[in-house]
Amino acid sequence: MFSAPDEKRIAQGYQYARDAYAALGVDVDAAMATLAGIPISLHCWQGDDVGGFENLSAASGGGIQATGNYPGKARTPEQLRKDVEKALSLIPGKHRLNVHAMYAETDGKKVERDALEPRHFQGWIDWAREQGLGIDFNPTCFGHPKADDGFTLAHYDDGIRKFWIDHCIACRKIGAAIGKALGSTCVTNLWIPDGFKDIPVDRNKSREILRDALDDVFEEDIDPTLNLDAVESKLFGIGSESCVIGSHEFYMGYAQSREILLTLDAGHFHPTEVISDKISSVLLFLDEILLHVSRGVRWDSDHVVILNDELRAIAEEIVRNRYLDRVHIGLDFFDASINRIAAWVIGTRSMIKALLIALLEPTDKLRELERSGNYTARLALLEELKTLPFGAVWDYYCVSRNVPPGGAWMQSVLQYEKDVLAARG
Repeated sequence: MFSAPDEKRIAQGYQYARDAYAALGVDVDAAMATLAGIPISLHCWQGDDVGGFENLSAASGGGIQATGNYPGKARTPEQLRKDVEKALSLIPGKHRLNVHAMYAETDGKKVERDALEPRHFQGWIDWAREQGLGIDFNPTCFGHPKADDGFTLAHYDDGIRKFWIDHCIACRKIGAAIGKALGSTCVTNLWIPDGFKDIPVDRNKSREILRDALDDVFEEDIDPTLNLDAVESKLFGIGSESCVIGSHEFYMGYAQSREILLTLDAGHFHPTEVISDKISSVLLFLDEILLHVSRGVRWDSDHVVILNDELRAIAEEIVRNRYLDRVHIGLDFFDASINRIAAWVIGTRSMIKALLIALLEPTDKLRELERSGNYTARLALLEELKTLPFGAVWDYYCVSRNVPPGGAWMQSVLQYEKDVLAARG
């Protein structure tokens, strides 16, 4: 089922595909060269089910839950980094890692989140430097006793609110230190779970409080070559079914007025609402955005990303509109019911496949047909593109980047599970 690749067959398939795309004016080699320069930010929390290393006794995870009990999850920083390395070895291209504040390494000492410093992430920085990776960062405003009632930056209690403001300020400084140490701009994304389970009376007051708290968080200017700030909205969550304070409209206005990045998470909207349709509108008014590419099934369930219509549409919007230097692509899913390394590989490779398909599109020709009003030919060409041999280009791209093509990577994951994961119990 996961046989070793036949490189002669792959080379022959690639030549056929190259000719097929060339007939439409598409330079396949140029498309692959562009693809190789697009980094995807893998999320560390897939590897340990959003656990972190704090061992806190919080009553609520802030609406975040990884379901399943597949054996072999990472329980230490070393195990987690080793698993990330394994996943990256099976993914073509050079990518990034996204780290949450709860993955701090404090040498067994209790360090509150508002007291975190760059030194608590030195292990991650040193590892990333060895791997040649950039790191992105996030405050962790959930899974903590001071978030058990579902409120953080929008809390009515001044003391609790200040704790979370100070935590987010500390995380911006950590992000800047990461960016400086690695010579690669860190994107620090802020998401909070704040909201009401039942219908609130005064949404306005909560949003005023959040606006002012965010102003405190972002008061200090930080060199944007070191750290970029992003804010992330959500439609609803567990325990915040009736109202989320940080809605899309709230953060859209905040990001535009404060000139910071807006984060669009594919799982944070209505089931029939897609972020692919939002990208071009948002980027008319903002310089850059961050994407959290996820897959909701009936709700924000953070399933492993697969090559479905919406993933393709997201990639098409980025490529067609030449947004590659304005959109930061991050992943956000966590599945504890399957091999966690396989989840990383499947999701990331799917995102890269979607980008490759978009890069292999004769966009100029399609745009010409559209602007001339020839919608019939536009539709016909779009349909014909669906059966072109993109898979042959993908296999060749993988081989050319020294990673297994097709499903051959799964053999390596199964062996790693046998040799490494099984010993963890």
